[in-house]
Amino acid sequence: MIPVSAYQDQRVVVTGAGGGIGAALARRFAAEGATVVVNDLDPAKAASVAGDIGARAIAVPGDASAIVGEAREALGGRVDVYCANAGLASGGDAFADEAVWEAAWDVNVMAHVRAARALLPDWLERGSGRFVSTVSAAGLLTMIGAAPYSVTKHGALAFAEWLSLTYRHRGVQVHAICPQGVRTDMLTAAGSAGDLVLAPTAIEPEAVADALFDGMEKGRFLILPHPEVADFYAARATDPDRWLSGMNRLQRTWETP
Repeated sequence: MIPVSAYQDQRVVVTGAGGGIGAALARRFAAEGATVVVNDLDPAKAASVAGDIGARAIAVPGDASAIVGEAREALGGRVDVYCANAGLASGGDAFADEAVWEAAWDVNVMAHVRAARALLPDWLERGSGRFVSTVSAAGLLTMIGAAPYSVTKHGALAFAEWLSLTYRHRGVQVHAICPQGVRTDMLTAAGSAGDLVLAPTAIEPEAVADALFDGMEKGRFLILPHPEVADFYAARATDPDRWLSGMNRLQRTWETP
C-alpha cells in the first residue's frame, strides 16, 4: 500500500512563490497532495508557477501582507499551512534611506504579523495550524553589507519564536527556515558580499524544501538546510566577541579591493 502523505488534502498558502524557495515549497506541497495558493507580487510569475503545478495550484497575486482573506476563499474557506516566504533582500548600512529600512521592516516582519493576525483566530478555534517563516541564516547570525536585511530577519525570527512559545500548546506549529546561500535571484542581488559569503556553499531551492519537510516530520522549530549554521549560532552565543572578531575580518576582506 502506498503511504498517504501527511499533507494530502491540506490547504496551503505560499507567499513569494513566483520563483526560488517559494516556488520550490509550492511544488513540494502540491506533490504531497496539498492544494496550494501560489502568491507573488508579480501576477505573471504567480500564474506561471501555478500553471506548471497544475490542478493543485491556484494563483493569487498581490501584496503578501494582505492576501490571507483572498487565499482562504480560494481554498474553500480554510488555510492549514501558511508559508510566509516573501522577503526583501535590502542591502545598505546604517545610512541607508529611511524608505529602505521601512520597506524591509514591512515585508520581512510586518507581513508575517499581519498574516498571523488573520490566521490565528481560526487556528486557535480548531486547535491546529502551521506557520512557516522563511527567515534566512541572517536572522540567526547576520550578513555583511546588509543592515536592513539582517536586522529585519532577526525580527522575523523573534516573531516566529514568539508565535511558537505562545501557541504551541494550542495546536499551532511554527517553523523558521534559516538557510545560507540559495541559488535564487536574491543571491544574485546580494552582489559581491553574496559572492564572498553565500555563493561557495549555495544550495538549490529544492534542498530547502527537503529540509523543511524533514523538519516538519520531526517537529523542529529551526530548519537549517545548511547544518553548519547550528555551529555558527552556538559559537555566536557562547563567545560573541570571538565571533564578532571573525565577522569583522570577513567585513575587512569584503572591503579590500
